[in-house]
Amino acid sequence: MPKDFLIGCNGRGAQASSFDHPISLEEPSIDEQFRLVKEIGVFDYFDRIPLRDSFDEYQRAIEKYDLPICTVSWFYRLGEDEALLSDNLKIAAKIGAKMHNIMIFTKHADGHVVTDQEIIDCYLEAYDEGMAMGVEPAFEIHVNMWSEDFRRVTPVALAVQDRGVPFNYTLDYSHVNFKIENPEEQEISGIRKDVEGGRLILDPFEDGNLCDEWLELGIVRWLQVRSAAPNGPKNIWSVQEPGQAVAGMPTANEDAEPAIGRGIMYPFIKPEPGEWHSPWHAYKLEPTKEVVRKVLRYHKSDPEKRLDFITTEMINLPDYGHNAKFSLIAQNAAIARFVRDTWAEIVGETS
Repeated sequence: MPKDFLIGCNGRGAQASSFDHPISLEEPSIDEQFRLVKEIGVFDYFDRIPLRDSFDEYQRAIEKYDLPICTVSWFYRLGEDEALLSDNLKIAAKIGAKMHNIMIFTKHADGHVVTDQEIIDCYLEAYDEGMAMGVEPAFEIHVNMWSEDFRRVTPVALAVQDRGVPFNYTLDYSHVNFKIENPEEQEISGIRKDVEGGRLILDPFEDGNLCDEWLELGIVRWLQVRSAAPNGPKNIWSVQEPGQAVAGMPTANEDAEPAIGRGIMYPFIKPEPGEWHSPWHAYKLEPTKEVVRKVLRYHKSDPEKRLDFITTEMINLPDYGHNAKFSLIAQNAAIARFVRDTWAEIVGETS
């Protein structure tokens, strides 16, 4: 079987959580995270950006477990975090990562919604700076970010390509799948009228869907796989209190109502009784599985073989798995096995 992409595990998913030790925002030690990802035996690398005060710990874990960091991610607010982005590209290069996944918040530091041109300019600057150090930038589809309005992705990608620069896209279709049949979430994205009018197709099984559109642009360099169900249940076991800072989420004002976690994660393995807050049905995993199939089939036929990395993204944050009582690392491992098995089937298919 050709091994022309690598499979990694997001460090936020490296928890041996259980009924007695639910998924927590307080994470295991860096050494323990690497041990779990290495010993489960299905991953090629570890996905996480070292913080400045923990860089040496990451370096020791990489050497101890012979498990490289190939990809890193962080989120940025334009008008405020340009220096941080530049510094993180340097950290990525120093730790040996080949790609930096970049999430840009919807709102600029001065309060306006960032424009397509601002996103384009940010990408081009990051591309020039990162490529000089051997680190490719990739911009991700993600809630709370500019790309939560999915209609913006293609125009930005085409504008970058028109400059003669490849647009690298991190495809995490869970952020689309959970909005299927979910008018509340579609309103947040500003896409409800287009979805209801048939002008925007979210369902990966329908003709003209967003997954196919983005694959046909040739922009997908990194696939992130998190199972998410159409109109999936909110994470009622996780409540964000006003003023509480959580990675990748806008901090609510002190006078805001507590926020229940959005439903952007659906267990890939059936939870045991009491391990999760909602009923579970295997068929609801099909949109997630179909995206994996589509991406891998496209990759098989892509002469440029632009897909380099796949990460599993069952993570611990409030919109995802926080306070659930199943094993987070086992969920990630099950997805990695599904990706490997699916790729083996696709490679074996006759053309």
